[in-house]
Amino acid sequence: MHDSRQRPIHVAINAHLLSGDPSYRSAGVHQYIYHLLTYLPQAGCRVTAFLGPRSGERPPALRAVHTRWPTHRPAARILWEQLAQGRALRAAGADLAHGPVFVGPLLAPCPVVVTVHDLSFLRYPYLFRPANRFYLRLFTRLSVRQARRVIAVSAHTAEETVRLLGIAREKIRVVYHGVDPIFRPLSAEEVAAFRARRGLPARFVLFVGTLEPRKNLVRLVEAFARSGADAETALVLAGARGWYDDEIFATVERWGLSSRVYFPGYVPNDELPFWYNAAQAFAYPSLYEGFGLPVLEAQACGIPVLTSSVSALPEAAGDGALLVDPTDVEAIADGLHRLLTDETLRETLRQRGLEHAARFSWPRTAADTVTVYQEAVGGRS
Repeated sequence: MHDSRQRPIHVAINAHLLSGDPSYRSAGVHQYIYHLLTYLPQAGCRVTAFLGPRSGERPPALRAVHTRWPTHRPAARILWEQLAQGRALRAAGADLAHGPVFVGPLLAPCPVVVTVHDLSFLRYPYLFRPANRFYLRLFTRLSVRQARRVIAVSAHTAEETVRLLGIAREKIRVVYHGVDPIFRPLSAEEVAAFRARRGLPARFVLFVGTLEPRKNLVRLVEAFARSGADAETALVLAGARGWYDDEIFATVERWGLSSRVYFPGYVPNDELPFWYNAAQAFAYPSLYEGFGLPVLEAQACGIPVLTSSVSALPEAAGDGALLVDPTDVEAIADGLHRLLTDETLRETLRQRGLEHAARFSWPRTAADTVTVYQEAVGGRS
């Protein structure tokens, strides 16, 4: 049994999904892994990161173990996770293995913790490519059963894990994501300079996320068309192309919105605060989220938010957003109209959003995660 008073817990984290690619792979899970690697040492943890040959940026002063396996390819990464990771854990002398994205090593020489971000592959399987769906369904189920502790990124995801995977609630711990301090209100001068540099319209509604079916962007485009927004107001859908996204572009064409809907592509994290600050409103009407970090990032920048009344999004938004039924185009359109025209509502949501987002930080996420590690190492299977 590990005694945390004798020495820090040594955790080995499978960080192969750290990505330097300007694609959907650099979105949510990349940020989660990166911030864990940054803040866990400050929380009193000794960390080894397992990385692939193409892993992107990693925090400095981190012990890294690189493999020659081409783990940027999904099949190679899956094989490494289950065939080579156990040997890497023994060589590292780790007290604990953390699978930060659904899956842990099934044959591990030490206790395992697994993070579950959402269960959309079970709730909306038709929105996933068959190979992705098969991998997530099989290995997530096996991993959470074998893990000593399971981290869920929201209370909603914790309940889904109990209900859909049959895991005892006592084994699950809720640890929320944090908000990077770069997300904050910027000066009018900084925002104006950014808008001019990127050639952005003076007024626009912003979405940030991967362009894929679960994000509900077809309905968002239709709602924007029906919202009564004036011709000078645009819709910006910022994010890398994911999968099954052709209908989004077809909907823009069908509504004659090609000149008013912008697709800037993947936005690097350090540029995101400028996009949020330049927006008139932020819209995130996703059908299903395990948490919904972009909602908090927009709130931290002081931008009024519209998001969905389902899954974990009410948890992420608190009382600092306008909640709508994501399947109701008219409700989304009415919400957009209110956010663009009701100054009292805008100011109320701005203040509430800033206060709500201030409760979430990555140092707190790291500290809560270390508590889970301590339970996993000291507790029983």
